Amino acid sequence: MIDSVLLALFLPCIGMSAIFALYMCLLCYATSHHRSDLNPPLKPVTEKGLSPLELEHLPKITGKELVASTECAVCLDEIVNEQPARLVPGCNHAFHLQCADTWLSKHPFCPLCRTKLDHQILNSDSPC
Repeated sequence: MIDSVLLALFLPCIGMSAIFALYMCLLCYATSHHRSDLNPPLKPVTEKGLSPLELEHLPKITGKELVASTECAVCLDEIVNEQPARLVPGCNHAFHLQCADTWLSKHPFCPLCRTKLDHQILNSDSPC
């Protein structure tokens, strides 16, 4: 009688231990044999920013010529009357010249609305 009770308690423990050991082996195998080609990178590779020559093709204005907002979205400071500013073609957002050039040299889109810059404007023969 005692033998059958011990077997009834012992066999499920052995079975669960075997399943747990198998699970741990599979988990160890999966983490040590991780294939990078099966998992694409989380962040896609971004495009390169604009060259200095392409930056020269973008329009330059001063703060007093701004019609819309006079706040630079890059540094969050006001663009005052005589400060040079860069106007992004297409969306017409303006930023301090240095802020815009720093941003656009790393990213080919507007820092405010993310409008991608048109390559036809950037590769035209005459700078604005």
